[in-house]
Amino acid sequence: MTRVAAVDCGTNSIRLLVADADPATGELTELDRRMRIVRLGQGVDRTGRLAPEALERTFAACREYAEVVRELGAERVRFVATSASRDAENRAEFVRGVVEILGVEPEVITGDQEAEFSFTGATKELTGHDRMAGPYLVVDIGGGSTEFVEGGEGVRAARSVDIGCVRLTERHLVVDGRITDPPTEDQIAAIRTDVEQALDLAERTVPLGRACRPADGHALVGLAGSVTTVAGIALGLKEYDSSAIHHSRITLGQVREITGMLLSSSHAERAEIPVMHPGRIDVIGAGALILLSIMERSGAEEVVVSEHDILDGLAWSIA
Repeated sequence: MTRVAAVDCGTNSIRLLVADADPATGELTELDRRMRIVRLGQGVDRTGRLAPEALERTFAACREYAEVVRELGAERVRFVATSASRDAENRAEFVRGVVEILGVEPEVITGDQEAEFSFTGATKELTGHDRMAGPYLVVDIGGGSTEFVEGGEGVRAARSVDIGCVRLTERHLVVDGRITDPPTEDQIAAIRTDVEQALDLAERTVPLGRACRPADGHALVGLAGSVTTVAGIALGLKEYDSSAIHHSRITLGQVREITGMLLSSSHAERAEIPVMHPGRIDVIGAGALILLSIMERSGAEEVVVSEHDILDGLAWSIA
């Protein structure tokens, strides 16, 4: 048994998992899992740099996580940074800050590496579960990018594309420094165009429709905050409940209805949704539209929602 700590720093959030991993039994016992919205990717698509205030928010979360890691006595720590830090000119400043706080250098992983970790974390416990024997199409909708991974016992094809809830919100919904609320039909169409072009790119590598036949035990598996938030809304939860959301099945019709509601509602109306994290209020519409577009393109009738993702894959990579 090895006690490990995994940190995933993305465009919108930074997350921590501390767990005991037993490679002999394939069991991962969670000790602490937490998430902070830090919006590290604030403005990166426009400026190419990490904003000072975004760095400070991220470093504050790192200080909190460093204390948790020390208290729980994790033997090994791995920190990966994804889309925002891959794109930033001043990523060296980010690396120095993380090393000073956590004592470990962040690995700026490629999109393909990110995809493989996500696939492992999402599918390791699915084999044989509720007839979901695979193959799987795993989609990880992040703040700056979305990863597509197709495989069964292992990864067969993977592709990362630059569409994410933060990136598309900043690119299409911000006018004169303010987010259009709700977005116009033209703005929604512009997001759709970007997503469809990205799906064309992903489909050159990943067969999006192959693993989306639930009657045959195949599954579309959705990861990350946009997907879990849509699931929480579909389930009618009065508060965010990861145990209820994990492995829930949300239909295409539900995703279509919820996406329409989110894109036609105001900031105040979205803020009143019980499962809505404050950091997702302004970007959830774009995230839901990405999910809907993927389901329509792949022909998926439903999405299996997983709370286990890149963090769990990272933990296994350490163990």
